[in-house]
Amino acid sequence: METTVTSAPRVPAPAAAAATPAPSVPGARRRPPVRAWLQPAVIALVLAAAFIGCYIGLQRDPRPHHVPIAVSGQELADRIGRDLGDGIEVHRVADDAAAHRALERHEVSAALGEGPGGRLDLEVAGAYGPSTTSAVKSLVGAYAEGAGRQVATRDAVPLTRYDARGLAGFYLAFGVTLAGFVLAQNALGLAGLLRLRHRFWLLAAVSAAVGTVAAVLAGPVLGAVPAPIVPLAFTLTLLAAAAAFATKLLGTYLGPVGVPAATLLLLTVGNSTSGAAISADLLPPAAHAVSAFLPPGAAVRAITDLSYFHGAHVTGPLVTLAAWAVTAALLVGLGSRPRRTAATP
Repeated sequence: METTVTSAPRVPAPAAAAATPAPSVPGARRRPPVRAWLQPAVIALVLAAAFIGCYIGLQRDPRPHHVPIAVSGQELADRIGRDLGDGIEVHRVADDAAAHRALERHEVSAALGEGPGGRLDLEVAGAYGPSTTSAVKSLVGAYAEGAGRQVATRDAVPLTRYDARGLAGFYLAFGVTLAGFVLAQNALGLAGLLRLRHRFWLLAAVSAAVGTVAAVLAGPVLGAVPAPIVPLAFTLTLLAAAAAFATKLLGTYLGPVGVPAATLLLLTVGNSTSGAAISADLLPPAAHAVSAFLPPGAAVRAITDLSYFHGAHVTGPLVTLAAWAVTAALLVGLGSRPRRTAATP
């Protein structure tokens, strides 16, 4: 007797399992916002254009604007002022000795008088930098050639032998400004680790250390900046503090855009208009106007004055640097105070 065995019919796997989509993870493969791409690109392009435009643009065609020259004698002063126009600003003095004193006191950029046989005696100050000295020589030389006269030139305030190009003050101010900027940039990242007062102490203490080290290196060690060590260290400390607290201020109020804004203000515009690489008297009027009011420009003036002119006009630049440091520190303190929120019922 045969027994028939039948197999059970196969049941196909449910298609629903394959058709059901995998649960989506929130935020997975989300396209980044346009701002995430646009902001760094715009910042990089602006900084590149500003740096190139400032440093190259200001040096491509420097022209003297109201360069102060002490001229002895009414007749010579009138002729020089008439023939050279807006390129110079004539300071008429009684005699050659008075013109020389004005040059040594950092009141004028050159001194001009008449010597024997109708010769013109020109005194310049190499401490003002090669750009100013060359501009004055060219202007007076052009006048003398037109008048058929000879010019005898003497450098009354020469640069130190270790600063033949007159750029030590610029590099010193640039280095200290950069150090203050980097210090503040790092301090911005310590907000979650250090309290505000501790960050203030950090900025102040490191600024003093940077100023002292820079003064010792540029002065006694390298011999490129012949300023007295204590006033020079104090000046550079103020510069480092001004750069650090200004960067901290912009970072506090502007967020991610603050550091690029500080780069633009201090390292680009400030250093390019400081008056060291190109004398302030040869800058365009707009650049000349802001030069003395930004920390690098104020510092370069103070360094030059302390090094070669016995600090005759150092008060103004020091006040400018102190104002930047103190004002920025106060505004950082105000901007970092915790905001009071109303209690919820």
